[in-house]
Amino acid sequence: MKYYLIVGEASGDLHASHLMKSLQREDPEAQFRFFGGDLMTAVGGTRVKHYKELAYMGFIPVLLHLPTIFRNMRLCKRDITEWQPDVVILVDYPGFNLNIARFVKSRTSIPVYYYISPKIWAWKEYRIKNIKRDVDELFSILPFEVPFFEQKHHYPIHYVGNPTADEVRSFLEEGERRREEGGGQPAQRENKPIIALLAGSRKQEIKDNLPAMLEAVKAFPNYRCVVAGAPSIEDAYYEMFIKDSDVEIVHNETYDLLSRSTAALVTSGTATLETALFNVPQVVCYKTPVPHLIRFAFNHIIKCKYISLVNLIADKEVVQELLADRFSVKTIREELARILPGQPGREQMLRGYQQIRIALGETSAPDNAARMMVRLLKYA
Repeated sequence: MKYYLIVGEASGDLHASHLMKSLQREDPEAQFRFFGGDLMTAVGGTRVKHYKELAYMGFIPVLLHLPTIFRNMRLCKRDITEWQPDVVILVDYPGFNLNIARFVKSRTSIPVYYYISPKIWAWKEYRIKNIKRDVDELFSILPFEVPFFEQKHHYPIHYVGNPTADEVRSFLEEGERRREEGGGQPAQRENKPIIALLAGSRKQEIKDNLPAMLEAVKAFPNYRCVVAGAPSIEDAYYEMFIKDSDVEIVHNETYDLLSRSTAALVTSGTATLETALFNVPQVVCYKTPVPHLIRFAFNHIIKCKYISLVNLIADKEVVQELLADRFSVKTIREELARILPGQPGREQMLRGYQQIRIALGETSAPDNAARMMVRLLKYA
């Protein structure tokens, strides 16, 4: 069968590449055409556009690049119509993908599947109308999305497991295999336990959060502090913040870093879930503009109770979220002290992590999704 996939960022490229491999196992005749990245290209098929030509974040960049965005949308629609795939598979990236879904549904008879559902439970809940109208099958990677879509909005979805859990599990299993073969762990520069600093993947997030993190960890001289560098951010940018400090940076080694860390300071995002799956106690740090206004919005307007995936999955505060008016060097330092070895908050958080793992399950998300997709297409 012919599969047309559309992603708009690096994480989508990663998850879609795994889904493509699973689809190949389920359907040896699978053909792929896609808007994607290097990882998807490595699997095979025809790349129409690289996701880097699509991804514009923030109001001003989007406004400045509107002609390019509209041109890419026209190209995508025309290409789908000409290639006539058996299914269009959208991966996250709702601003672009929901527009494509509307076109495909209204102008063709091609089914539309959505893998990694849009996070409308956090914002833009009105998009449920578009999803109900334009998406034939929705595949979720977060267990709490099932009651949101099915009970609140009466729209049936498929929970397939969580790919981040799959990736962490594979990393840990590979590490265990290497140890059994005598490979061991990489040598550490110092015989000190590690505090990992995961300050986000974008420059603005790093600028907002890393300075306070660095100031807070000064109170823990018996620990070695290591920054997980984001793939797209050059060392020179980090140097502006860490110069004259005994802090290291590692790139493309986040999983290895977490596997050796005692605690972590983490800016919200998938990194909070990764940290939990590595069983590393953490403090979530997220600086915002106009903090008291943001707090008011969270209390009275925003429907999402938490900002970290850990707490959203648990539906309770497993990890401390130092957001808006709770964000300060003092509170970061205090909460970090509570989760270090021998402190009461540590064991409580680790027990909460166990509940997260149970909720996510141990099945392979891309394998489950591929199996369901092929079955649905064959028997449609």
